[in-house]
Amino acid sequence: MTRQLHFNLFLHDTGHHEASWRLPESDPYSNLSLAAHQHLTRVAEDAKFDSVFLADSPVLWSDPARRPSGKLEPTLLLAALAASTRHIGLIATASTSYNEPFNLARRFASLDHLSGGRAGWNIVTTAGDAAARNFGLDDQPLHKTRYERADEFLQVSTKLWDSWTDDAVIADKESGVHALRDRVRAVGHHGEYFRVDGPLNVPRSPQGYPLLVQAGSSENGKEFAAKWAEAIFVAQPTLVESQAFYADLKRRAVAAGRDPDHVVILPGIVPVIGDTVAQARELDAELERLIAPEHAIGTLATVLGVDAERLKLDEPLPTDLPAEEEIEGHKSRRTLIVDWARRDNLTVRQLIGKLGGGRGHRTFTGTPVQVADTIQEYFENGAADGFNIMPAVLPSGIEAFAAKVVPILQERGLFRTEYTGATLREHYGLPRPANSLELASR
Repeated sequence: MTRQLHFNLFLHDTGHHEASWRLPESDPYSNLSLAAHQHLTRVAEDAKFDSVFLADSPVLWSDPARRPSGKLEPTLLLAALAASTRHIGLIATASTSYNEPFNLARRFASLDHLSGGRAGWNIVTTAGDAAARNFGLDDQPLHKTRYERADEFLQVSTKLWDSWTDDAVIADKESGVHALRDRVRAVGHHGEYFRVDGPLNVPRSPQGYPLLVQAGSSENGKEFAAKWAEAIFVAQPTLVESQAFYADLKRRAVAAGRDPDHVVILPGIVPVIGDTVAQARELDAELERLIAPEHAIGTLATVLGVDAERLKLDEPLPTDLPAEEEIEGHKSRRTLIVDWARRDNLTVRQLIGKLGGGRGHRTFTGTPVQVADTIQEYFENGAADGFNIMPAVLPSGIEAFAAKVVPILQERGLFRTEYTGATLREHYGLPRPANSLELASR
């Protein structure tokens, strides 16, 4: 079969541009609306997207004065969306730093059952002292510690998902046996961070376990992704950088003993689409005009690890910024932003304008054909297996992409015209995992 693109829709209230909520047509309360999320998900499903994705954090995400900052709990929202869709995958973010394996494994197994095998987990380790203080800690754990905990968290989670064999439930009414007791097993995990007996109180789910997604690009993040991730969301602003990341992650996957084709790499792209180039540029200019730099500068300072007073809007970034190894959170994003600003000699104001659209992801302003051409260039030149679609404005951005870009890619034979599988793993062309505890007992 000819290799085809994979598309995930990154749902983000009124759109990924931070000023999108200020447009006259935007609903600034859509972040809390089930109906708004249902509409966006149905548009993506009608366009045959692989999945939709909800980001999350156990802390107030952004300055509430800057943009809509309230976030519904994503697995609850995706459970509701599962009832109003039939095919599209449903991916939620959850932190390994501020959850316990049993609760989280149960939550995602439940979502996989309720959706008929369409659940995915975006695994994050959560940076920032503010999140730590919501859980009784004074400071965030060290970057390395967070990834060590995440690795053990995944070990425990996969054991829990495998604690029921696929044939454990027989529901034999005549004999009075609902499940075979010897097919439901304790996991007995005693590690550095967790002690979990098990078994899970949810039978093995339709996919075996949910699709595992990851988005970190630091050295620890890439090593973790090579070992565990089946889909990777990545921010790379240029083709060359995307190619380098793609080749690096595929090599790391091979070194970890995995099939590189079973690691699907999806760079983010923020398309601003117009029927003409002039229309697209007009929308882009309007969005940039609506950015409030006094709000954005605080967020930029946090990522860079400096006081906001040191960032002058009409000057370049300071030359003596903390090095990546001195940063405990947002390591890869910090490096991306600094490299971008230095390479293009941007002032802080110009950098804020560029980051306002996609926070370091690839932004593209143009016609549907130009957007399709860019996607095809990345896909056919070793930079992507598909894309994390991040419309600058919602719902109009995904409506335009679905109606005008997707048909072009379908006509070129690069994207499906119908779903051929039932589960999220099948959409991504990934195998159903074998039961690790069953294999170990042989």
